[in-house]
Amino acid sequence: MLSNARKAFAGRRACTSLGLFTAIVLPLAAQTAPSIVGIWVGELKAQSQSLVLVINVSQESGELKATLDSPSQGAMGIPVSAISLDKDLLRVESKLIKAEFAGRLSSDGKKIDGSWSQGGASFPLVLEKKDSAPVQLRPQDPKPPFPYKTEEVAVPNRKAGVVLAGTLTIPAGSGPFPAVAFATGSGPQNRDEELLGHKPFLVIADYLARRGIVSLRCDDRGVAKSTGDFAAATTIDFADDVEAALDYLASRPEAKKGAIGIVGHSEGGIIAPIVASRDAKVGFVVLLAGPGISGEELLYLQGKLIAKAQGASQADIADALAVNKILYGIAKGEGDATAVREKAKKAYIDWVDANPRMKADAKAMARQSADDIVAPVATPWFRAFLSLDPATYLSKVRQPLLALDGSKDLQVPAKENLDGIRAALTRVPSPGANPKNAIIELPGLNHLFQHAKTGSPSEYGKIEETIAPEALKAIGDFILSL
Repeated sequence: MLSNARKAFAGRRACTSLGLFTAIVLPLAAQTAPSIVGIWVGELKAQSQSLVLVINVSQESGELKATLDSPSQGAMGIPVSAISLDKDLLRVESKLIKAEFAGRLSSDGKKIDGSWSQGGASFPLVLEKKDSAPVQLRPQDPKPPFPYKTEEVAVPNRKAGVVLAGTLTIPAGSGPFPAVAFATGSGPQNRDEELLGHKPFLVIADYLARRGIVSLRCDDRGVAKSTGDFAAATTIDFADDVEAALDYLASRPEAKKGAIGIVGHSEGGIIAPIVASRDAKVGFVVLLAGPGISGEELLYLQGKLIAKAQGASQADIADALAVNKILYGIAKGEGDATAVREKAKKAYIDWVDANPRMKADAKAMARQSADDIVAPVATPWFRAFLSLDPATYLSKVRQPLLALDGSKDLQVPAKENLDGIRAALTRVPSPGANPKNAIIELPGLNHLFQHAKTGSPSEYGKIEETIAPEALKAIGDFILSL
């Protein structure tokens, strides 16, 4: 739901009101606007998922305008392409996320009873008029005064010709201190690894500074204030960026030589071993939900577990696995992006047409969505990630390594990935793996290291906690023990 929305959209429009009523006959939208202008909030329930949806209605020059928010998904200010009010019937459409809401306004103007349509399915949705939008509570976000200082820095990656914008966090005291460079997870991430209102890297940086550890966190290339082209980059390119951040840390007098390491989350947990396997400046490695199995194997596993947690049937899961195997096979083959995309589209449509479980209307919608479905498999990042095997790099890491994973992680499941990391480290050539290595599964935590009920990504935005205290402590204790 709302999965195509991007957090980069402009924020919510300010609601406006009509001036004094006059005898002039106004257009219908302007006449009715006072009863519809405002903030409308409802809870959308689809299968086992539930999320808050906000429609912000305003009026500009007598014309109704609107934006959509999905706070629990971190999608704010989603553009609305059309909004109309015919007597008491409100219609709102967003072409960007291919969704529509239709509902009837109550006589008192305080409720809209209707349905939300997206992806070929419709769900009941009742909106109520509110004075303000729901507030996401993030109690761990750092608040001043701070017992440390921060500095905005520019980190050059001369190899790629990009400049990474970052924040250096420096503890109080004379130093030098142990230091870390952060490596973000997949997708375009800012320096805080901001997701669904959470800022995990900001919270970790604050915690580490209070324990006497310097940190450098940077916006991904092509994201926020960093230069470069994110869409053209692969995991190996991002590893070059993290290595540039290490070089920068090594040039700072506050960072203790020989005690500069990497903290990588999710995909960053592959990036960290890549850099550590080739750069002697890396003093230690911390993997937070870092993969220990190949990219393709991981995608199959997480897809199955997430679908199951969201209530999908075994038949639906089997269908998804079957079509993904077809598409992934094409992505791993030869050809440029255009050729791969066209081949994948044809294969997908052929699979849809031959699927006996799909009804005619579902097949028609699937064909219409084919371009969006297959687009990711043709990207440089995805094609490289499928064949990426963490063991190739982990087996060369001799520096002290801490691997943490939550027992309820559905994106990088703990057992399979920690077992993979453990096995790879046993292959480190003489004198062997570092005796200070630690591989730990933390009970009850999800992929973001929050205390969770199911571990489903649909919970991430609803949980107030950004990162569990025991995870923070494990990171700090490990670094300071070296």
